[in-house]
Amino acid sequence: MATVRNILERAGSNLDESMGVRVVDLRPALAPVPDPRDLGRRPLRNVGQVDVNQVVPDPDQPRAEFSEEALDRLADSIREQGQLAPIRVRWSGPLEKWVIVVGERRWRATRRAGLETIDCVFVDGDLSRGELLSQQLIENLLREDLRAIEEAKAFQQLMDLNAWTGKELADALRLPPSKVSRSLALLDLPEDLQERVETGELGARSAYEIAKLPHDDSRRALADTVRERGLTSEDARNAVRVRKGRAAPKARMSRERFTAPGGVTVTVSASRLLLDDEVLAALTHALGIVRSRSGVGNDPSESH
Repeated sequence: MATVRNILERAGSNLDESMGVRVVDLRPALAPVPDPRDLGRRPLRNVGQVDVNQVVPDPDQPRAEFSEEALDRLADSIREQGQLAPIRVRWSGPLEKWVIVVGERRWRATRRAGLETIDCVFVDGDLSRGELLSQQLIENLLREDLRAIEEAKAFQQLMDLNAWTGKELADALRLPPSKVSRSLALLDLPEDLQERVETGELGARSAYEIAKLPHDDSRRALADTVRERGLTSEDARNAVRVRKGRAAPKARMSRERFTAPGGVTVTVSASRLLLDDEVLAALTHALGIVRSRSGVGNDPSESH
């Protein structure tokens, strides 16, 4: 005969079932018997898929421009191979949507690829505006196609947000301090020169050298010269030195000495380093001059 306790337990479970209560752990279950492929794995509740239309970009995302060509390439990859990395999202009560923390580019490409759902990591709890911005900026800085001015602005925002020095930022991002300082120097340029760097009209390395000049007018003049004459960043560096009253560094000399049988010495020199082919060409040319002066080889009967 069933005891009163057993009857109550069965009745209680039936009542819970009728009310929709599920005593079920929604986390994915691993194998009950240890399996080598389960070693080190942990079930996660904060990873899943949602309708791609239930996800919206963060209106305060610091990155506002996306290359259409790059999005097309990423969409083709997602269409063929699937989404290889989830995006990070947080829930917004007022919007009743998932707001992107990191991964807007992947979200745009997923929509372009025609997928109905997107893989997400759900961020629990509230993130401060500073924490959100830091994550977004760092994600942007990890991109290979980040433009020079975008990178410089992201550096500056992170420094302002965390009250970091340039060295502290470099340490946090595992970057050489010189890279951070060169990048930040671009923000000293006037807006019109920054736009030239953005469009690729002015190279970032040349722009960094130009930023060393103290006045915007002289910067613009040198930027025009660099563009019109097709100068390199090294040319720009030397031009800046001259404008600041310092002599440009002397070009490295190349000097080769050759001793021929009989004790004759030939010297080939130039104001720059020479390639082996250039040295050989110089020697051949010199030999031709010597032969023409001595009359050697002028006999039509001589075989060549």
